[in-house]
Amino acid sequence: QAPLVESGGGSVQAGGSLRLSCEPSASVYKPACMAWFRQAPGKGREPVALISGRSYGDVITKYGGAVKGRVNISRDNGKDTIDLRMDNLQPEDTATYYCAASTDHFQCLQFRAYIIWGQGIQVTVSS
Repeated sequence: QAPLVESGGGSVQAGGSLRLSCEPSASVYKPACMAWFRQAPGKGREPVALISGRSYGDVITKYGGAVKGRVNISRDNGKDTIDLRMDNLQPEDTATYYCAASTDHFQCLQFRAYIIWGQGIQVTVSS
């Protein structure tokens, strides 16, 4: 079984919304943080959003600059499943979106040290 299973991608028109979900398998035990990254064709991987794991006292979230204000990341309080709600999507948001998990409490809040990755899910936004 894949360590992280993503769902919810697809195609939308500009201005539309999508929700991505990521469920970790039992092998991913209490990650320090979970996050979404994306990679567009011909471009490098960039951070989208992260959320702290259940081991933190408070929920901490951070967003990448390109999507700030248009996305919201949330976590199921009973488990480590995370959702990414994306609104007002634009063609430049077209990319493969990857769920990732980190076990490093010190670096994960800087979008670093993500060593567990999903297979990626496609999001396509048409104009």
